[in-house]
Order: sequence, then C-alpha cells, then structure tokens
Amino acid sequence: METWFALLVGIFFTVAIYLLLSKSIIRVLLGVAILGNGVNLLIFTGGRLTRGVPPVIQEGADTLTGSAANALPQALILTAIVISFSFFAFLLVLAWRAYEDLSTDNTDEMRVAEPEEEPAPPLGY
Repeated sequence: METWFALLVGIFFTVAIYLLLSKSIIRVLLGVAILGNGVNLLIFTGGRLTRGVPPVIQEGADTLTGSAANALPQALILTAIVISFSFFAFLLVLAWRAYEDLSTDNTDEMRVAEPEEEPAPPLGY
C-alpha cells in the first residue's frame, strides 16, 4: 500500500511542478494547492500506513502492549492543512487583486515595474 501512496505523491509533485511553471496565475495557484496536498500525503506515508490502536497506555501499565498509531504525522498534517489553506486564500486574494489592476493573468504581461520608454527585456534565454 505504501508503494501506491509513494507513486501518488510522485504524481502530485509532477503535476504541481508542471502547473507552477505555467504562465497563468490560476494554474500557479492550483499548483501550489496540489503541492501542499502532495506534501501532506508524503508526511502521512512517512508515518506508516498500518492500522493500529490509539497510542493510549492502559491503566496500570508502563508501556504500550502492542503496535499503536503514530500520532505525530497526523498532528503535522492537521497543522499543515490549516497553514496551506490560509496560504492558498492569501494567494487567491493576491491574484484577484493583480487581475483587477492589470486586467490579465498572464505573467508575461504583468510587467508593471519596468519602464515604458525602454525596450522590454527578453522573455527567455
């Protein structure tokens, strides 16, 4: 099962990097969201996918009696979901404001900081 999740993480990273290299701001935002989900799945897979009992020590015992679920990756993922959602919401508002001001979502046409009387720099090398 972990092999399939590792393959899925690779697919998420591949799609996210492809979208992040796009010229459209909307695609870049989707790439950020998919990259965040891929990282969460990577952390989840790294914490093992075995089913176990909750990590609660029985009364009168000093240690766990059997295998238990690892709570640390679950806590990290829960925190990462909240942070990635707030980051995505911030980027969405930033992209909307840029689209309102510049009337485009193409990054090649968003050259506001460059002087108008000088020739434009090359788009690629």
